[in-house]
Amino acid sequence: MATTGKAALRRTHAERTDLSDRRMLEAAIALIIERGTDKTTLKDVGEQAGYSRGLAGYRFGSKAGLFEFIVRSVSEQWLAELKSATSGRQGLDALCAAIDEHCRFCIEASDAVRAFYILWFESIGVQSPVREVINGIHDRRLRDVVAWIERSDYAGETGAEAIAGQFNAAVLGIAYQWLAHPDKPDTIRALHDTLKHTMTLYFAEPTHGRKPS
Repeated sequence: MATTGKAALRRTHAERTDLSDRRMLEAAIALIIERGTDKTTLKDVGEQAGYSRGLAGYRFGSKAGLFEFIVRSVSEQWLAELKSATSGRQGLDALCAAIDEHCRFCIEASDAVRAFYILWFESIGVQSPVREVINGIHDRRLRDVVAWIERSDYAGETGAEAIAGQFNAAVLGIAYQWLAHPDKPDTIRALHDTLKHTMTLYFAEPTHGRKPS
């Protein structure tokens, strides 16, 4: 009986930890949107989340740890939704599904995605605390797109890696446009539709004897 009580206590502690993480994630995202990364402090994150000023510092250790937590949390949510949207799809079908999902994700999860892409574009700087994490996410995206193409019957002249590079560059370009003009969702939808059209043109290329990958 005592063991059951201890297990219940551990679950309650885990639930409290999960709740505090979610609240601090939401607080950090709100502060980054409102103030930018430079003026977002661990103290303010803890207080805005409804906890002591020292909890965020204890939990994340530094702003680098906090920013990495944000990037990983939003990326994991995106990857889970992307996996669901592209399940069982390959080639152009998978690319179009991913484009639609990215459009929806930006518009419906705007604050979280906005903070994510702010950190993404700031990672270009040599002193970025999340540069390695962002590079890993970028490489994962590239591998996923290459795999969708190579597992399909695509046999066009443009290689899978070239198409994947163009795809990822376009998605980031759209994200930048969205950061600059978050009040123009119709423009963002149109840019995603244009990217689908571009990808369709790749898959309409003549084969010139190339065998499917």
